[in-house]
Amino acid sequence: MGFKGRDVISIRDFSREEIEEILRASRRMIPLAEGKKTSHALDGKILTLAFLEPSTRTRLSFEAAMARLGGSCVTIADPAVSSLRKGETLHDTIRVLSSYGDAIVLRHPNEGAARLAAQASAKPVINGGDGAGQHPTQTLLDLATIEEAFGTLSGLRVVLVGDLKYGRTVHSLAHALAIFGSEIVLCAPPTLGLPAEVREHLETIGAKVTVEDELSRAVRDADVLYVTRIQRERFGDEREFAKVSGSYRIDRALLANAKPKLAVLHPLPRTGEVAPELDDTPHAAYFRQAFLGVPVRMALLALLLTGKVP
Repeated sequence: MGFKGRDVISIRDFSREEIEEILRASRRMIPLAEGKKTSHALDGKILTLAFLEPSTRTRLSFEAAMARLGGSCVTIADPAVSSLRKGETLHDTIRVLSSYGDAIVLRHPNEGAARLAAQASAKPVINGGDGAGQHPTQTLLDLATIEEAFGTLSGLRVVLVGDLKYGRTVHSLAHALAIFGSEIVLCAPPTLGLPAEVREHLETIGAKVTVEDELSRAVRDADVLYVTRIQRERFGDEREFAKVSGSYRIDRALLANAKPKLAVLHPLPRTGEVAPELDDTPHAAYFRQAFLGVPVRMALLALLLTGKVP
């Protein structure tokens, strides 16, 4: 199956071979993303961004990706100033937006919204994060970061830390790590463990998954530490959030016995779970991770809109 015209709703919609193709294309895009080369591959193309939840990196990296390839964007960055505020349905909003551009990126607070949007749209829909569901393009840039650091995605020990219940980034990433044959270690507060359906899916596809309650033990043999924040916005009860807030903190002391090549990733924003003192250490991969969102999304957009990469 080719890429042109496809929706990107879940990382599960892509085979290992297709992910590898996107990652190869992404590496070719790095000089373009850095401004060292130019491209007009998407001249005349318009990307419509409907961000109905706050976003910095996902929205701006999509905008940068289109600009680097000669395209342009139209954006809803605040649902309060759109007709959704007036009671318009998501279906009608997407139906209209699909007539304004060549593809849509949707971020929405409700799980499943992107798949519903794809049904309403005549143009490709990219899931920019749907509640506690999926975030497939984040997974692609996470994989690009890990592959750049280790030269492979296979045989690694990846520790997923923090909010594994509501963390859509880890739901997507865990599947991808499994199909590449990496070991997954879960480390979360008891109330924020990986949802049963996600764990069952991983086991169904043959993933090696273990649970480690003690972070210091988990770190000792890890190749990758993927840290997520405890998401205040996912809690209906502030008291429940307070019980788990600050459960984990990654600092120099914790990593004293870590592998020299341990890579610390974080989808950002961080709110105290990764100490700034790590920023200038060889372990810190999260700012590179954020940058790689641009070439990865450039590659994906080129494939979806033209079927090829420049």
